[in-house]
Amino acid sequence: MARYTDPVCRLCRREGMKLFLKGDRCFSPKCAFERRSYPPGMHAKKTQFKRTESDYALQLREKQKVKRIYGVMERQFRRYFRHALRTKGMTGVTLLQMLESRLDNVVYRLGFASSRAQARQLVRHGHFTVNGRKTNIPSYLVKVDDVIAVRPESRSRTYFRNLGEFVSERTAPSWLSLDADGMSARVVGKPSREDIDLEINEQLVVEFYSR
Repeated sequence: MARYTDPVCRLCRREGMKLFLKGDRCFSPKCAFERRSYPPGMHAKKTQFKRTESDYALQLREKQKVKRIYGVMERQFRRYFRHALRTKGMTGVTLLQMLESRLDNVVYRLGFASSRAQARQLVRHGHFTVNGRKTNIPSYLVKVDDVIAVRPESRSRTYFRNLGEFVSERTAPSWLSLDADGMSARVVGKPSREDIDLEINEQLVVEFYSR
């Protein structure tokens, strides 16, 4: 599956907000957005206040922002939208629920990784199980009553041994029941819109694809 491999700090600058794509670095003085909060590009600093954005531009920027937050490429994101469109309920909320239910996002939400990119790598390397079965597909959509856990073989690794204190301090979303000592969690419900603490206007995404 394709993934974005270019510098990610420029993505935060382009969207005009922190997307928290680099974990702890985003909270440090080294954060590129803190030092240069204007869009990337040679003349972007001069023109950022002169530009009047159209409705299409606003919709496009919101769609790009959601894609970049969750680390999803265009083709896969469009598939998510088509599935959300066929599902009963509000299309925008359903889309966000699907993105939140991705295994790499769940690993990140539980505190097993400091960023979604790191969570994706940990999943790809086979460090997690779903219902006792090794699962290395970051886009796997978890369901209610699924149990996500660190593989017993991986718990002896230095990374996971040092992770215990950090995970115990992390507050998991209400739709996930975390067992920090057992390094596992159960999905107790579907994520609600209130659980998604991101500055996202999902209606703009729906409007973009509904043109």
